[in-house]
Amino acid sequence: MELFRLKHKGRPRGGASQAVQPGGNHTGQDLEPTVPQPGKAGGTGNPELGRERRPLYRFTESDVLDVAFTFTPEFNQTVTVQPDGRITLRSVGQLLAAGKTADELGQSIEKAYSDRLHDPEITVVLKEFEKPYFIASGEVAHPGKYELRGNTTVAEAVAMAGGFTPQSKHSQVLLFRHISPETMEAHVIDVKRMLQQRDLREDPRLQAGDFLVVPKSTVAKVMRYMPTTSMGMFLTSGTF
Repeated sequence: MELFRLKHKGRPRGGASQAVQPGGNHTGQDLEPTVPQPGKAGGTGNPELGRERRPLYRFTESDVLDVAFTFTPEFNQTVTVQPDGRITLRSVGQLLAAGKTADELGQSIEKAYSDRLHDPEITVVLKEFEKPYFIASGEVAHPGKYELRGNTTVAEAVAMAGGFTPQSKHSQVLLFRHISPETMEAHVIDVKRMLQQRDLREDPRLQAGDFLVVPKSTVAKVMRYMPTTSMGMFLTSGTF
């Protein structure tokens, strides 16, 4: 599996769709080839190493939060994280919430209310959130956004999107994944080989927000410019 790192500097969280456009043209200049090094975290190593195995959820825009005051329930309130990442709290105004865990935000709210309440004790509970999803694009039967449930692999995600089209190049499926708000990684996955060998041990599991792109095959590109009577020779010659 080939690995690239794609950087999009100066973009806020969620701006990856602008850096990677389905069906868009890329010159390749933004891709920095890297060589995965087993056992090395960060840099050119495995991005999974050195990360929290089960990281705490961090709030993002559109999340709905219940803010509960243990000793002063009259201050209890339900707030929504706005597009700028802030929430509006009664009596204290706006406070940054995006990117914080429940404990971190609770501490920030306690500090904001410390001038009004004596030793406030506050609990923040996530009430509503955007369900985990992945996006499948390119040469699949039904491109779109799909809910990510349980352990879903790349091959399973393609099946959920209706499978490959006859024009797909399923030996070079691209998997784009955020590794930070400013950086994405691009993995090149040979699904064709996995299916031919009936070996799915290297079939990677998706993470929330992953973006799959199935490119068009060389044969499909040639078909646009060749008489259909000549296609039999190319399909049986083993050239592709």
